[in-house]
This record gives sequence, C-alpha cells and structure tokens, in this order.
Amino acid sequence: MSNRLPLLSLQHIHKYFKAGRNTIRVLQDISLDVGQGEIVCLVGESGCGKTTTGKIIAGLIAPTSGKVFFEGNDVSKLRGEAFRAYRRAVQIVHQDPYASLNPTHTLYRMLSFPLFRHRLVHSRAEARVRVLELLRLVDLTPPEDFIDKFPHQLSGGQRQRASIARALTVNPRLIVADEPVSMVDVSIRVSLLNTLLDLQRRLNLTFVFITHDLAVARYFAWEGRIAVMYLGRIVEIGSAPDVTAQPQHPYTRALIASLPEPDPELTRHKKRISLRSEDIPSLLRIPSGCAFHPRCPWHVPSVCDVALPELAPTQGRSLAACHVTAQTAYHAQALSAQKA
Repeated sequence: MSNRLPLLSLQHIHKYFKAGRNTIRVLQDISLDVGQGEIVCLVGESGCGKTTTGKIIAGLIAPTSGKVFFEGNDVSKLRGEAFRAYRRAVQIVHQDPYASLNPTHTLYRMLSFPLFRHRLVHSRAEARVRVLELLRLVDLTPPEDFIDKFPHQLSGGQRQRASIARALTVNPRLIVADEPVSMVDVSIRVSLLNTLLDLQRRLNLTFVFITHDLAVARYFAWEGRIAVMYLGRIVEIGSAPDVTAQPQHPYTRALIASLPEPDPELTRHKKRISLRSEDIPSLLRIPSGCAFHPRCPWHVPSVCDVALPELAPTQGRSLAACHVTAQTAYHAQALSAQKA
C-alpha cells in the first residue's frame, strides 16, 4: 500500500450483541486499512465476524466502540448529505441472490430506481440506456434480452450479476462482496470472479471480499491481501501469495491443509494437521488468551491460554497473532544478528 490516506480505515472496532442476559462479543479490536483500488479478502469459518465487519463498513450497523474512517472522515460524525454520499460510495453485494432481489420488479425497474432516486438520470429513455450499460458491464448480454425480465426468469448466476449491477448504479468507490459466489453453481464461480476482477480494474473499484473459502480468496485477491479471522479477531494478514504459500498462524495453516488439491498425488501426500479439538468455541464463552488455543496443535500451556497475542511480524512477510510464531521469529532474528 502507498503512503496516501487509506480509502477506508477501521480502528479498534468492537461489536457486541445482547442475547437475553448474555453479551455476544462478535468483533474484538478489529483494525484494518484499505487503500483505493485494493482488494482485501476477509476469510474464516462461519461465526468469525466477517459479515458483521462488512455491514459495519457499509454503514448498515454501527460498531459498539471504535471508529470507521472513509476518506479520512469519521463516519459516526457524518450527517445529512455527507452521510448519504458515504452510503452511495460504499455498496454491498449480498450472499443470496434469491433473497436480495425483489421478485415483483423487472431488472429495468430494479436498476433504474436508484438512478432516479439519486438524480443520475432525468428521463426514462436515459435510464434505459444506463441500465443497458450496467447489464453489459456485468456480462448479462445481450442486455436487451434481460432488461425486462423478472428475477425468477434468471439463473442463480444471472441473479448475482444483476445484484452486482444494482451495486454499480450509484458509481460506488468501494464494494463489500459478502460471499458473492457461495450460492451459485461451481461451474460458473470463476466466471463471476473474473467479472468482478474486470470491474475492479476498469472502474478502479475497491473490494472487501468476504468468503469462508481460502481457495476463492487466493484466486480473487492474488494481487491484494488476505485477512484471516477467528472468533472476532484478525489472526493473520498479509499478501495473498504470502498468506497462502507461507501461512504463519496455526489456524491459517489448518485452513490451507484442508484445501482440496486437483492432483490426486498431491492429495495423498499432503501433510495433515490434527487439531486438538474440532469444536469451535462459543462466542458466549470465548477462551482466555489466544482463542484458538483449545484447538491448536502447537499450544504452549500457561502462555497461549493466558496472554492475548497481538498481530506482529513473523518469519514470513505476513503479520500473525500467535505466541509460538512470534517466539520463533524472535529467535530467528537473534540468530541472524549473532551471525552478522
């Protein structure tokens, strides 16, 4: 990333929800900068806080504590037109294309409404031309065949492309894509990802891409960064090649080890990681110290279960929140200094 002010900055974000008398700590101390035109993937198991982070970024919910800055402005202090401009600049593509589109509206009506609402067009003829352009952008071609169709007349992949077109109507700067390919056929996932990448390059869009699939994150963010989340915290962050080729946090290593390989020979000889437990701890009872320690095969008693690790440099080029990798990096640096 450059030294310029980041487009988006999350600073010490916490988000708690009440469930009766219980407090659910969904996000804990999330800090993340995202530059203009950058791709950042949030990866982790269900319940780790990825979608909640995305909703906070999009302004759909407010954090319990912490600050969100967009173009250097504190979002919590934006009012009136300034807040509306921020909401236009940050759009979200939801996971389920079947639930996110109004079944009673044609694509023209669906895509033209925000154009009229924000006065981006001034006539039906102008709106129709712009909607055709949007459909062409997301590869719903020829657009004339789709513009007057209802959602039930589209396949799952086509619906998701329509959802992406809707997000583009107000010329956003940043798109939060929440599991955008998880509910479409496997055969068209790469095509949809390529469409998003093409839009990112052509329109200089910034993406916060949410997925549970590290293979999808590796493909989509190969020139960007991956942030691995576990129980409401970022436990590792770095460039996609670094995180996937040289994972430093034990949780990231376990995710990488679980990825299927296209070559059966590689699958047979792939090193397996045996976790101490397959059960994910409840958000109502997050373990002390490192939250991953009850499952971690490299757990160090009286260290990992006591002290909370901070994101720190490792032997690789990513940052990881792990006592073991931090200690290994320290000894490697000390050894290097002795040799020098």
